[in-house]
Amino acid sequence: MRDVEGDIFARNGAPRATLETVTGRWAPLVLLALTERGRRFGVLRQRVQGVSEKMLAHTLRTLERDGLVRRRLSESVPPRVEYALTPLGSAFGQQLQSLADLCETSAEEVAAAREAYSDGLAG
Repeated sequence: MRDVEGDIFARNGAPRATLETVTGRWAPLVLLALTERGRRFGVLRQRVQGVSEKMLAHTLRTLERDGLVRRRLSESVPPRVEYALTPLGSAFGQQLQSLADLCETSAEEVAAAREAYSDGLAG
């Protein structure tokens, strides 16, 4: 058994905190969008449909804090801010992409299972 700090199941362990961050409501979608390429805030908000400005800003700050995203401010006028993945963020993004691909390819099968489940509850 791993020590408490390295155990994903430990209540206060770092791996669990990281898992909670990258599997939150918006973080996986932000990481996936940034896997495609670096993006400005407004473009990122358009790509991740449904996220509010407040939640996107919070998610980006959290991902930046954890070393997964970097915020780059350009010297242009007006200044431009672009968000991109760090090497660690890219590693997480690649793993999330595999999960996203599985979600997309199994969508019909999941929809059929949901329908069968609902039919079983109704009948």
